[in-house]
This record gives sequence, structure tokens and C-alpha cells, in this order.
Amino acid sequence: TARAYVGRGSVLDIQREIQLGGPIHGKGVLTLTGYFGGQYGIGHSLSMEASLSFEQVYDDIDGDSASSAELYALISAVAELPLRQDLAVTGAVDQGGRILPIGGVNEKIEGFFEICRRRGFTGTQGVVIPAANVKNLMLREAVTEAVRDGHFHIYAITHVDEGITLLTGLPAGQRGVEGDFPDGSVHAAVEARLQKFAQYSRDDDKDDEDDCEA
Repeated sequence: TARAYVGRGSVLDIQREIQLGGPIHGKGVLTLTGYFGGQYGIGHSLSMEASLSFEQVYDDIDGDSASSAELYALISAVAELPLRQDLAVTGAVDQGGRILPIGGVNEKIEGFFEICRRRGFTGTQGVVIPAANVKNLMLREAVTEAVRDGHFHIYAITHVDEGITLLTGLPAGQRGVEGDFPDGSVHAAVEARLQKFAQYSRDDDKDDEDDCEA
């Protein structure tokens, strides 16, 4: 889960704070802060705080395979846009939004496939993986057959914008020549909410100054 609120531009890793998150996972979360700063903090500081947590997970967590999923959750929380729940996501991410390869891709795909098989296929379920991991795929016949028949899907992506579109059904959006994201895009929704956060922060600072002068 992810929550976002007015603050000073940092992302809180709850697992790390209670010493259930390892250094590689912590690095992945800090990378999200770098992505947000570079993507939305051009020309102004980010007036946002956020928290990320793996709910009801009580064992140690490490690795960065979930960092792209954490980024999507964070974008969803800020933009107030829902994400599809029928796609499993794996993939590391860098500060530029590029999706990086991970380990255990076959086991991860087959694990989610088995959950979907037991609960019943809907025809829309699938997994989002790094394109760099396609060469590592050695899936059992049941999975490849379900993919061929359209019961299960594997989406290989290279950039977070592709994942945003898959998970929201909306265009991610690219900055135009004027520096704005197009209306109706996910990035435009994120930036609009961040601008609201910035206005709330400025109003609070002004109130504090007024109190001091009084």
C-alpha cells in the first residue's frame, strides 16, 4: 500500500523503519524519491511525503524486484487513480523510469499463474515483467498454452510509462514543448495533485509567519 500527503519530499519505507527491510530494498525505495524529483520536481521542490508498506508481512524483506510495483502504487496514491488488480508486477526501476531485470522471473510468473488458475481465469489476468528478462523465460507447458489461448498474458516492458498505461488504462503522458503534460494523462494528474500539496504547504508557511508576527 502507498499513501501520499503534504510534506517535504521524502518517501518513508515502513519495513525499513521497523528493521524488516534490507539495504537493497531500502535503496529501491530511495530510487523512487529520485524518480519523483526528476519527473515532477522540475522548477520547484516537492511538497509531498509518502509511505510504503507491505501489509501483513512480518518477515524480512530485501531486494529491489518490487520497486516498479512500489512506484506504480505511489503514483496511484498521488494521482488518486486506481490500478488494475488482475496484473502481477515484477521489475526493478532506475531513477529515469527504466525497468531493470530481476531474478526468479519464471517462478514469479508461474506462482501468479497458479493463483489465477485456482481462482478461475477471467481472460484478463497476467504479469508485467522487464523486457530484459524475456530471454530467461522457460515456462512450463500449462502456462505457455494459457498464453497462446488468451487466458493469461505476459507483458514485457522497458519503461515505467508502459506499466502506467497497462495498470491504469490511461496514457502516461509526455511533457510537451511548453513543459506541460497532456490533459487526461497520468503524469498530469500526479503533477496537479503535487501542485495542490505545494499550495497547502505555502498556505501553512504563511499562517506560521502571520502567527509569529502577531
